[in-house]
Amino acid sequence: MKDMIEKILNESLQVKEKSVRKNIKGLILLAEQIAGAFTGDRKLMLCGNGGSAADAQHIAAEFVNRFELERPPLPAIALTTDTSVITSVGNDYSFDDIFAKQVKALGGEGDVLMAISTSGNSTNVIRAAEAAREQGIYVCGITGGDGGGLKDASDSCLIVESASTARIQETHILMGHIVCLLVDYLLFQQGAGEGG
Repeated sequence: MKDMIEKILNESLQVKEKSVRKNIKGLILLAEQIAGAFTGDRKLMLCGNGGSAADAQHIAAEFVNRFELERPPLPAIALTTDTSVITSVGNDYSFDDIFAKQVKALGGEGDVLMAISTSGNSTNVIRAAEAAREQGIYVCGITGGDGGGLKDASDSCLIVESASTARIQETHILMGHIVCLLVDYLLFQQGAGEGG
């Protein structure tokens, strides 16, 4: 059992370090896009399925409430939380449209969409990305493996190069927290005597 735990820990640390280092420019770009949206009175939308739905809600909460810095609430919406919308669209149309319809209804030019899919091949997440780009919404795919179809449907893509869903999800939440910290820095600390 101890060996299993050590193996999981080592794998997780290796995937996180490799992925974060490889995606540094992409993480900074995403933070800049989100900070720009907030500065322009626009918003961040997030979507994903399963564990990625939980990540979408988690990151939205960090912006709406706070991350580490005491600051005003920031406009972020997880498109995974309105069960009436999700079930009505899924029932009347298709589960593939549950996020795209919300993007079309709630999104506008200048917004940002974080589209999360461990495989990069979730049809409803890809359709949300496509709908967003049609509306002038910046799309960052957050994915794993080789990026899947989401890579091509996004303006930029943060890819965790792993075949393990667990390791990908663990790295996604780390990346999400990094982006939260960077956005707070850009909006509330940069130019206020902070180094970095």
